[in-house]
Formats: sequence, structure tokens, C-alpha cells
Amino acid sequence: MRVFRIMLALALVLGLSACASKFRAYDGPAVTLVQVQKANRKLYLMNNDTVLRSFDIGLGFAPVGPKQFENDGKTPEGTYVIDRRNPNSRYYLSIGISYPTPEQVAYASSMGKRPGGDIFIHGNQNKGDKRGDWTWGCIAVTDREMEDIYAMVPDGTVIQILP
Repeated sequence: MRVFRIMLALALVLGLSACASKFRAYDGPAVTLVQVQKANRKLYLMNNDTVLRSFDIGLGFAPVGPKQFENDGKTPEGTYVIDRRNPNSRYYLSIGISYPTPEQVAYASSMGKRPGGDIFIHGNQNKGDKRGDWTWGCIAVTDREMEDIYAMVPDGTVIQILP
């Protein structure tokens, strides 16, 4: 009887830990575009013209205007591609944005500066429903929302970041 209880408890613990995984599955319509509206603090996952999901977002700590230089606190504006993912991100999960473009690198260099980089959509370090503009230029959502975005958005997806 004691062995049965131990086995039952072990099965329960393993079953619950499987439910707590940050890696979710998605089998719905393909996300063909990620659109970010900085002024509205919104991120939309789109299938053609249909909004599949929308999220409230946080931006860089100085969000008005396009990112031009490292440490300016701005979130980029323009059209990019989701080009990488980090399952072990300091900010829970993250997917990378292809900023900077060669033109942005050239502009920053012409000003004697660096354009910055490592721009991601990411979670918020297990801080619950933290909102507001607090990143160094990234786009932040809650960790739970990031699980869905990570599952839904494949590498190669176009991302439009609008003012």
C-alpha cells in the first residue's frame, strides 16, 4: 500500500510539472505578420488581414521616435523579420527582431555611434502583469503572453513596428 501511495504521488508531481511547461503548442492559423503599434502600446498577431491575438505591450524607456543609437531607450520602427529565439532568456522567453538593418548601421556609424542591437519581444522576468515602458528598446509582454507568442510566431515572420 505504501509503495502504491508513493507511486501515485510521484505520478501526480510529474503530471503537474508537465502542465507547467513554458513551451506551448499552437495548431491554429499561421501568423503571417506581427504588427506593433507603439502609440497604442499594442502588438497584433495577424493571419493576412485577420487579427488572431492582441497584446498590451511595454516599450523602451524613451519610446517616442525610432531607435537610432545604442542605449537611447527607443524601440525601433520599420519592417523587420523574426530571426531567432531564446528559450533561456533572462526575460523568460524571447524572439529576436532583425534590427539593425545595414542602413541603420551605416547611419549610426556616420554619427560616430553604434546602432545597438539585441532587440527582442520578451517576457518580464516573472514580474506578473508589469506594464509600462521599461526596456532598453525591446517589446515586453507578460510571461504567460510570451508563451503564446513564442509558440505562434515562427522564425522568418515579418514584423512591422509602427510609430
